Amino acid sequence: MNQNRTGLPAIPRQRTATPSWAAPDPVDRLAEQCGDFVAAAVHPDEIAALLESDGLSDEQIRERYGVRNSFALAEELYARVPRRHQEPDGPLHDPWRVSLRACLLRGLVFALPGFAYVLGAPLLTGPPGALGLPAGTVPLLAGALFGWTWNQGLSHRAYAWLGLGDRPAARRCLLVGAPAGALLGALTALAVAGPADGTAVAFAAGQSCYLGASTTLLVLGRERALLAALAPMTAGALSALAHPLPDPAGPILLLGSLAAVMLLGLREVAPSLRELNLLSGAGAVDAPRLTGSLPYALFGLGTGALVLYAALGDVPAGEEHSALAAPAAVALTLSMGPAEWLLYRFRSGSLAGLRTTGTPGAFRRATLRTGAECLAAYLLVLLSLGLIATALWPDAPGLTAVRLADVLLLGVVLWTGLLLQSFGAVLGTAAVCCAAALAQTLALLTHVADPHGVALTVYATAAAVQALLVRTLLGRATAHR
Repeated sequence: MNQNRTGLPAIPRQRTATPSWAAPDPVDRLAEQCGDFVAAAVHPDEIAALLESDGLSDEQIRERYGVRNSFALAEELYARVPRRHQEPDGPLHDPWRVSLRACLLRGLVFALPGFAYVLGAPLLTGPPGALGLPAGTVPLLAGALFGWTWNQGLSHRAYAWLGLGDRPAARRCLLVGAPAGALLGALTALAVAGPADGTAVAFAAGQSCYLGASTTLLVLGRERALLAALAPMTAGALSALAHPLPDPAGPILLLGSLAAVMLLGLREVAPSLRELNLLSGAGAVDAPRLTGSLPYALFGLGTGALVLYAALGDVPAGEEHSALAAPAAVALTLSMGPAEWLLYRFRSGSLAGLRTTGTPGAFRRATLRTGAECLAAYLLVLLSLGLIATALWPDAPGLTAVRLADVLLLGVVLWTGLLLQSFGAVLGTAAVCCAAALAQTLALLTHVADPHGVALTVYATAAAVQALLVRTLLGRATAHR
């Protein structure tokens, strides 16, 4: 050490630069810049997502702030800024508030096509078909399952185009996809049909055309037009339940409503017909990936199969009417309107939880409580619809405790599946629903001694797994931002 003449250590010359201990902390500066967002964050992961969206790499974070990555910086910001929620100047904006009437209308148009099987019952008479099911059931089931699978994926892709603000591309997607799905659905029904299933194949072909056209109308927001097109067929089916109609009346009403729906669907996509290249936009840089719609298609396959098995459980083998028009299926399809509205209510409740809670645990509890309330409300609606449908359906079997448990557990599977799908967590719920449908199929093919017991076990297991997925995936605040 340098010493002066007295032998004491020399006093070092003061530096002109500001010493490091006096320099402003860059983390504090960042906390001031992002104060409102950081204060309202329920979990550090929300802050990390903001940092990454601003383009901060881990290397930049290490150089500027002296921490290892975005998650470490987010935890530091979360610890330094007290929790608070900024009060809005005006009324709170809730993007998830929707009209209950609109959701009920969609549920109605989901259910009304079931009346087509009432008018089409004379076309489906005969001895039991494969697996002891009512005549014509197998081609109808095959066509319906393919149609639900295809059109679920198609509607997701069209909605993806709408989300990008490209309505013409959504129309082009539907213009190409809906007819292709109708053709493939009819060929699927034909492939599994027996020698005596000619009229059933024709009915399945009409069913496939309806599914494609109605998907077009629903995606483009034309529910009221679809309801009007179904009105004559619905009125005829209700009359047929009270008094038999003349022989040609049923097919005429069916064909009339089908033609109306197809014409309305064609009118909605007609602007795309004027374009020379129907597939234009498919190669755009920001075009939705085709593979992104596959999980949604599989979800449609799994849930569709589960609903059909619920309907089959209501129809004794050998009955000469379609198994697709059973009380359980009617209740489940009618319940889709209230189910959709309750999904919006859950999103609204989770948004309120983000504003009113300050810790991850509090947010998780608030979110799960909201989800439990919405699920309970849906099951109450489903129970009411099931009891009404059973009471009004001609010659319907009684709703035993086992059948009631089947329907309610299936309701849990469907609603939690739709909830997970609405948050983009579709892979998990698609896997669960397809596995449950596969288990039901194996039970049917192997003629198990207690099919209702198998169904109860399958539905309970699927419901428990999906409830766990909801708790795990949707209990995090980052899933709701």
